Amino acid sequence: MLPASQTPERIEVRTSSRPSTILVGTGALDALAAHLDEAGVGRRRFIVSNPKVWRLHGARIQQALGDAPVVLVPDGERYKTVRTTEKIYDALIAGGADRGSAVVAVGGGVVGDMAGFAAASFLRGITLAHVPTTLLAQVDSSIGGKVGVNHALGKNLIGAFHQPAVVVIDPGVLSTLPRREFRSGLYEVVKYGMIASRPLFETLTKKTRAVFKHDPDVLLPIVAASARIKADVVSADERESGLRRILNFGHTVGHALEAETHYRRFRHGEAIAWGMLLAADLGVARGTLPEADRAALAALVGRLGPLPPVADLPIAGILAAVKRDKKVVNSRLHFVLCTSIGTTDVVDDVTEDELTAALVRLGLSGI
Repeated sequence: MLPASQTPERIEVRTSSRPSTILVGTGALDALAAHLDEAGVGRRRFIVSNPKVWRLHGARIQQALGDAPVVLVPDGERYKTVRTTEKIYDALIAGGADRGSAVVAVGGGVVGDMAGFAAASFLRGITLAHVPTTLLAQVDSSIGGKVGVNHALGKNLIGAFHQPAVVVIDPGVLSTLPRREFRSGLYEVVKYGMIASRPLFETLTKKTRAVFKHDPDVLLPIVAASARIKADVVSADERESGLRRILNFGHTVGHALEAETHYRRFRHGEAIAWGMLLAADLGVARGTLPEADRAALAALVGRLGPLPPVADLPIAGILAAVKRDKKVVNSRLHFVLCTSIGTTDVVDDVTEDELTAALVRLGLSGI
């Protein structure tokens, strides 16, 4: 039993496939084994991480989990492929994993997505637990059961829904992140503010300096609030047939930017920031978003830090990637637009001409 001062906040994700628990608390990593046991994660645990994360946190994880086998995979979106995932399958088979075994993903979104896809597909599904070590993974990718890998023609085109038994979030580990990686996660927090919570948006706007200083009194509530928003949305719509689409605000064009640059130029959150700026511009052009809210978003994105350039990217390439996006259903693109900070609408009538004009205003070339 943990002392009350160390008891993490508990957030439940209730879906038809299986319930999932999110635990958020500084020091949660030190009680990892107890958290996994409580969630019913099998004793035969295979850890999946990457070399950089393992250098930083491996000793602490091994102290908690003992001699569990460790599989290290390369870091970076360009390695999030079926071929890389085969390394996880190899380790599971060599280690004698069965349907009572579990995969414990320790790392950021790339590790979590690949490890989750391996868990979803190995023996048609074994238990998964997430230990996210980046801000982006803590507030977004580790929650909700989306797992998968990239294809050369598009991001996350190959994947599944596979809910984790538990997500153990320790904001204390974020102090090891490079500033750019931390900032990338903050853009996802901005997304949550834009789609569901003006108070969260305003907190990030007013307390940016404290957030960058990793002030636990500011950072932990922001992480918990973001996780809670996603948990509520996923609980209402696990398979993205309706409400869950709002989580894609900024992602349609963001994913296209990543694919067009072969996952080498942008951190995920940076691409999403550009995507949100375009979506906000499109909302203003359509008369559905007040200009003051668009300006507030642009100001906050600018305050968080510089974004990689987009001016050299061809509009035709971005449009082609958008057409391959998994949010296209029956040949109609479902596009998320904010109607104000904290509220959204999903439309399916954005035209290619509208997108082209918005991309031009964003600064892309017409070539």
